[in-house]
Amino acid sequence: MWATNLEIKDRNLEELILTGRKRWKIENEGFNNQKNGIYKIEHMNSRNTNAMKNHYLLTQIADILMQLYLSCNKLVKAIGQSIKNTSSRLLESFRRQPITDEDVLHISKYTTVHLE
Repeated sequence: MWATNLEIKDRNLEELILTGRKRWKIENEGFNNQKNGIYKIEHMNSRNTNAMKNHYLLTQIADILMQLYLSCNKLVKAIGQSIKNTSSRLLESFRRQPITDEDVLHISKYTTVHLE
């Protein structure tokens, strides 16, 4: 069974299968990392559905930021620091280092907001 808006032909069938498997692997590994890794999202922590959604979205944002930080920071790779230690140090830097006007200008220079 396929759920796609792409037209399936003999010539693109194998490529669609391989792409679907890659996507499934990425999603499955990402969820497993969030569930069993440093985020520990294995139990319900609220009976409020909006609170649960917000918690999960914040976890997603944290995971994206962590992946970007780890992939872009060569020093982290060079010293072989653990993800948990990296996460703790990154959080501590957010607590100690204030955001300056220069930071905001840099962010606004490279950020585009589209309002619908």
